[in-house]
Amino acid sequence: MKKQQLVAIALLVLVAAWMFIPRGDEQVSEEKQPSVVIRAADQNSNAGESIDTPLVRTLTVNQSDYTQQIRIRGRTQAFRHVMVRAEETGRLISEPVARGARVEAGDLLCELAVDARDSNLNEAQSRLEQARFEYKASLDLQERGLQSDVIVAQQKAAVAAAEAAVSRAELSLERTQIKAPFAGVVETRTVELGDLLNVGAVCASVLDDSPMLLVGMVPEQNISALRVDSAVEAELVTGKRITGRVSYLARAADTNSRSYRIEVEVDNSQNDIREGITAELLVDARDLQAHQIPSSALTLDDSGEIGVKVLDRDNVVQFLRVNIIGDSDNRLNPGVWVTGLNGTTTLVTVGQEIVFPGQRVETTETF
Repeated sequence: MKKQQLVAIALLVLVAAWMFIPRGDEQVSEEKQPSVVIRAADQNSNAGESIDTPLVRTLTVNQSDYTQQIRIRGRTQAFRHVMVRAEETGRLISEPVARGARVEAGDLLCELAVDARDSNLNEAQSRLEQARFEYKASLDLQERGLQSDVIVAQQKAAVAAAEAAVSRAELSLERTQIKAPFAGVVETRTVELGDLLNVGAVCASVLDDSPMLLVGMVPEQNISALRVDSAVEAELVTGKRITGRVSYLARAADTNSRSYRIEVEVDNSQNDIREGITAELLVDARDLQAHQIPSSALTLDDSGEIGVKVLDRDNVVQFLRVNIIGDSDNRLNPGVWVTGLNGTTTLVTVGQEIVFPGQRVETTETF
């Protein structure tokens, strides 16, 4: 064999021997390696004392006054909306007021033909004058003993009947002019020039939109917290924000929904709010003592109850259940308002998910 082949075979034998020969140092190191035992901490023990104390971020929150608000879905509604009807029969002789026109109380909406009403009034006035003359003459005769009391009473009744006839004739003539009962806007017009109107026929409808009403239904569990004259903030679906006060709270619930009607008066002097617009109402309810906290600080306990983790004077974690009663609309200081905390409280805001009640922690206000 060649010298190179002998060298290669020798190297191969040495490598194989090195791989298969056992090493005592590794066995010794494996025998000397201690065993690891994992034990669970007792339920009432402070595990934070036996491990590195965790670091959490905290925030000090103070108790302050808070006015609870109840959110209600509603809509705008005119203060009043009536159908103005004819009280006499007659032919329409004037052009009715156009739809959308604004009218004042007493403005003419529709005018009927006078026909014989003027003549009837003149006739009634003449009969009244005759009855008064005859009654006066009877009184003169009665004073001289030439007229009986019965005849005098009959003449007096004739005067009263003639006065009533005049009043009816005047009223019939006055009703030929159908006028607006209040200031508002003409919403509908159902007749045209030349139409014959019967008693009860609609001339036009008038809508009073100043003030405007916001109406909605309050659930039965919230109605006891509301009062008449409570302040209300509302946002229309158009984006417009308005304010007002509660003007009416129903005493009887709706039979189907078991909720109560609420009405809020809002200023509409600019006539820029229309009827039927969807609105979201925030009605001031009762005044409470509450805390404003970051929504991220909320957590759940083992039973699924919502709450927060706080620290006592010894920096030991505690879990307190809270009730969310509202949220903050301040974009610079967002959060939620809760009850269930007392006085000044040290709140765990970061790290609350990795610590548990009874554990002692280290705190910082910044990371």
